[in-house]
Amino acid sequence: MAFKDLRDYLEALEKRGELKRIKVEVSPELEITEITDRVVKAGGPTLFFERVKGHQIPVVTNLFGTWERTKFALNSLDIDARGEELAGLLQPELPTTLWDKLKSLPKLAEISSWAPRVVRRAPCQEVVVENPDLTWLPALKCWPKDGGRFITLPLVITKDPETGKRNMGMYRMQIFDATTTGMHWHRHKDAAEHYRKAEARGERLPVAVALGADPATIYAATAPLPFGMDEFLLAGFLRREPVELVRCITQDLEVPANAEIVLEGYVEPGERRLEGPFGDHTGFYSPADYYPVFHVTCITHRRDPIYPATIVGKPIMEDAFLAKATERLFLPLLRLQLPEIVDMCLPVEGVAHNCVVVSIRKRYPGQAKKVMHALWGLGQMSFTKLIVVVDEEVNVHDPREVWWRVFSNVDPRRDLLLSEGPLDELDHSAPRPAYGAKLGIDATRKGPEEGHPRPWPEEIEMSPEIRTLVDRRWKEYGF
Repeated sequence: MAFKDLRDYLEALEKRGELKRIKVEVSPELEITEITDRVVKAGGPTLFFERVKGHQIPVVTNLFGTWERTKFALNSLDIDARGEELAGLLQPELPTTLWDKLKSLPKLAEISSWAPRVVRRAPCQEVVVENPDLTWLPALKCWPKDGGRFITLPLVITKDPETGKRNMGMYRMQIFDATTTGMHWHRHKDAAEHYRKAEARGERLPVAVALGADPATIYAATAPLPFGMDEFLLAGFLRREPVELVRCITQDLEVPANAEIVLEGYVEPGERRLEGPFGDHTGFYSPADYYPVFHVTCITHRRDPIYPATIVGKPIMEDAFLAKATERLFLPLLRLQLPEIVDMCLPVEGVAHNCVVVSIRKRYPGQAKKVMHALWGLGQMSFTKLIVVVDEEVNVHDPREVWWRVFSNVDPRRDLLLSEGPLDELDHSAPRPAYGAKLGIDATRKGPEEGHPRPWPEEIEMSPEIRTLVDRRWKEYGF
């Protein structure tokens, strides 16, 4: 059953013993970060800070801080199965006969049943503040050299000025003063494209920011969906029921009706302000740079709002589990384009874009390199700096096995593929921002057609009979 809103999710976590209420007063400047960082790395509970120094609003952190909790949040104990279902729904099919068209109707009806629906009244508009003051929010200063206080878990909603298609993304927002924040839109993001189109037309871009939606909607804002696909539809699929939206009061946008807090406003064409530094999910500070400015025109909220936040920094952090959900949900969709892929792993240390390990059913020479090039041409996979390809029997989630294969199977002259192209904006290793070199490592078995005339050795394996015997006697041996 889907969680109606954030507080419904928190109540469920408390019943499971996965929510800790912090009753002593804590500071939003550095202290909440230090507490949360220790708890996340220990696999601890969601934290509800009831008394935040200088503020009347409680803060909740670590909503997705373990893999089991993330699956619970997304209404699924088997994320892989949900990924297969999602791929089946989105798989492109071209009906050629009337019967084909009729067969596709149930699928279309199922998808449309999860589409967001607009309601007239909403909890997020119980209180309307027409003279907004952002300092009211208990936004955190996370790390000592951060440029200020940041909103770290915002659902930023915009519409394409040309098509009217909606986008919801998660982009950090530095609070500059009572009515303005930074809008950290990287050039590759959908909202940045909306802003470029608005600038070209000399128009303001309306923006709405929801804080504290249900957990599936929060996750959907982070998902790497194709340009123009509505994130609220993905949230509805995960929830098994539509997300309710309500129209904003001062902007032509819709926001989650059950959100805790909503910031309404706009960004001006041509306006930039220095934003940052910020201790980022890479584990390093991203440097200060000039970004668009968000102007708040109105704040709406529940009568007793809860402020959600996430902490990013050196892995492992909460965002690692969101990335794991993306890995499992989108793997079947990846297989639609690359059917030879068996499994995929985004290592935690690779912080989503730095490394991907894939196993493949290898059937012909050069297939591993073909997969590398294909991955570098797919959406956000284009930012991947290091791709490791292994054979189908390799467990890509076991780093010891992966690196054993790499160290054993790779001939550097033959098996390393150097390329270049777009990189994540936060990749500090590239000589130029957002562009640099990429490396593919082919750790698959090789044969004569790939320049390896010698016989490839067999791996050491114990005989099945002895394995069975020892399995039976294992306890007798006292181990």
